Amino acid sequence: QVQLVESGGGSVPSGGSLRLSCAATGYTYMTYAIGWFRQAPGKEREGVAAINGDGFTRYADSVKGRFSISQDNAKKMFYLLMNSLKPDDTAMYYCAAALDSGVWWQRPLAGATYRYWGQGTQVTVSS
Repeated sequence: QVQLVESGGGSVPSGGSLRLSCAATGYTYMTYAIGWFRQAPGKEREGVAAINGDGFTRYADSVKGRFSISQDNAKKMFYLLMNSLKPDDTAMYYCAAALDSGVWWQRPLAGATYRYWGQGTQVTVSS
């Protein structure tokens, strides 16, 4: 059973930066891939970034060049560095774990690909 706990959310002005963290337990390196998702009130959940055990990454077009996903497998920690934040980035951010399989490679930013989810951390960007 994989358990995920996010942290690092907060309120920042437009143009600011935040680094979100995701602590994983019950996680086996090279077995799971990790994704970061977000959901704003009244909007659909959106996959923003994903990474697998080999370090391959995928990003949503809306965050390319601004967000960076990384991992510390020794510590079982995953990070989402968010730069040049915009008010449209305001949302609850979740990390999720999926089996690193062909399904992940086909749909790394689809929520249905992921089995385990954290409780989320709120990010608010003011204009």
